[in-house]
Amino acid sequence: MSDRKAEEAQKRELRIRRNFSFRLNLFFFITFGLFSMLIVRLAVLQFVEADELKSKKSILTTDSVPIPPIRGNIYDSEGRPIAYSASTQSLYYTLRSKVKPEDALELATRIAAVFMQYGDASAGQMTPEQIVEKMDLNGRTHNPYEQRRIKSGLTQKEVAYLSEHRDEFKDLDIVEESIRQYSPDRVAVQLVGYMNKMQGAKANIDFYKTINDEQDDPALEYLDLEDVGIDGLERMYQAELRGLNGYKTYEVDNMSKIVGGMQLTKPVKGQNLYLTINRAVQLEAQDAIMKQIEQIKHSTAKQLQDAQPTTGYAVAMEVDTGKVIAMASMPDYDPNVWQGGVSTETWNQIMPFIANGTIREVYPPYTDSKERAQHPTSLVPLGSTQKPLSILVGLNEKLITPSTRWTDPGYFAFGAKGYETEVQNASRAANGSLTPTMAIAKSSNAFMAANVGNALYYRDGDEGVDIWDSYMKQFGLGVKTESGLPSESSGTIEYYHELESGSAQSALIYASFGQQGKYTTLQLAQYASMLANRGKRMQPQFVERRTDSDGNVVASFQPNVLSTVDFPDVYWETIEKGMDQVGVQGFENTNYTFRRKTGTSQQKGVGQREFVENAVFIAYAPAEKPKLAVAVVVPDGGYGGWGAAPIARKIFDAYDAAVGLTDAGPRQPAAIPETSLAFGL
Repeated sequence: MSDRKAEEAQKRELRIRRNFSFRLNLFFFITFGLFSMLIVRLAVLQFVEADELKSKKSILTTDSVPIPPIRGNIYDSEGRPIAYSASTQSLYYTLRSKVKPEDALELATRIAAVFMQYGDASAGQMTPEQIVEKMDLNGRTHNPYEQRRIKSGLTQKEVAYLSEHRDEFKDLDIVEESIRQYSPDRVAVQLVGYMNKMQGAKANIDFYKTINDEQDDPALEYLDLEDVGIDGLERMYQAELRGLNGYKTYEVDNMSKIVGGMQLTKPVKGQNLYLTINRAVQLEAQDAIMKQIEQIKHSTAKQLQDAQPTTGYAVAMEVDTGKVIAMASMPDYDPNVWQGGVSTETWNQIMPFIANGTIREVYPPYTDSKERAQHPTSLVPLGSTQKPLSILVGLNEKLITPSTRWTDPGYFAFGAKGYETEVQNASRAANGSLTPTMAIAKSSNAFMAANVGNALYYRDGDEGVDIWDSYMKQFGLGVKTESGLPSESSGTIEYYHELESGSAQSALIYASFGQQGKYTTLQLAQYASMLANRGKRMQPQFVERRTDSDGNVVASFQPNVLSTVDFPDVYWETIEKGMDQVGVQGFENTNYTFRRKTGTSQQKGVGQREFVENAVFIAYAPAEKPKLAVAVVVPDGGYGGWGAAPIARKIFDAYDAAVGLTDAGPRQPAAIPETSLAFGL
């Protein structure tokens, strides 16, 4: 019995040992497996994921705040600033929640008191109501999260007081920033252009919509709240003017709290532009246009009695270089209003004057849309300024010769018998026997219609319109000038529309005396320079050179001949002799010789029965060695020799005084007589 019990005890002990051995082996096996997995994972971390983890570690331990670049400056031809970036202290307001108007006014009143006591008195004082408008409580010009600029250019006393009393002005921040400022004398405002926030630009302007997708350098990436060029040269040279972003880099913990010091990578200032614009000539052009508009409105002269001008445009361009010396689109406005956002009221005030009417269509500044439709835009027909080119077409197509004679009865009739349409001269003046030269001098519509337009139709039929179109485009009419300015118009060609709705005959006849196309003032200046240099179509140049922030020249611009027209000298001489004899008001007693052509183009407003007359004028000087070409357009301005020519005279005189129309250099202009009997049409 005892032996059986001993045997069972032995067996039980053996089973226990076996179970223990199994569990021990299982433990070691699991432990081995876990260690093996750990070793493999460590190997993966070491050799496979090391670079990625290092990158993640860097992101977690540093944070960078981009600093907008400092924009380059824009200077006139003599190096005086037109647009420049200035470092300043600005006061910003943050709209943290919905604010009651009375609370906003209370805060604004306290802010105004600070400005009154510690601000620059010569800069003018802001009222509480103006400050509330800047706060933009209704979000008319800002998104809810955007800070509103209340005032820039804070004085040291203002900064000190607001900093010491921060607790009393909890929603206000003082920010050091670069502000775009423009010269107070408003030099070529629409040519220079203006700036606004990138956030709005990328939503509305194709140029900016994908610009960040094209950048592979963080320093070139645009920031939502930085200011970018919206129009003019600010937009055309956006990349060159902008510069490179800077950064403030901080050490942060895994909760993104700053735990270390700050490293500063300074922004790189953009390039500077030195323009071809001569300030003295530009300001004279602007002033001359505005004075002429007022003079026309109060004139009792027959040639101006029905004129109702509100706008005027002028371009002065060097004949052999293409340099644009002056480009005036008037009236203009103060581009400094863009600082800190533009209110609805301000926008409505400046909207008619923002666009550059010398390169695109701009509507007259009438608030009533029906009234606005009755008046011409900045694109007007050439009128009689077309006639030198019409004669060149007639000569080159062998429709006439320099000695051709035609008796002008004062009109030319065409069409089926009994249904004739008459093309009349001004006042139906019968000019008698005319050569091509005298047809220009007398500004004969009838001569052009009979000997160029009608003759081209009878020779070539419908194809004559294509021939005409080819010549227009060779002289830059109906194509862009290739200036590079954003939104430049190629003009409006109307002779093809007349071909479809009327006939090739009527299209060519009306086109021959300047009634079948509407073009920009810059196109007219380019065309005038081609007449002056005998066929070289120059690219308009606005920038003389670009420099870096240290003044080193990065790029300088050379004259660029876009195309040439090769005519015999006798053809050019034919039109030049005619342009020498065109009567014009306001050019008496000049120190220089000049050639010119007046134009009085006609058009009707929507629903109008009577024609509106536009004053158009082109000229170049001196006559024998042309240096400067000028084009002037005054929509609704009456006869070109009366409404536009006096503006051109002042531009030539200003250039002669500032630069010099001859090799002798600058000289003071001769006195302009108060009255004049000579005039053109």
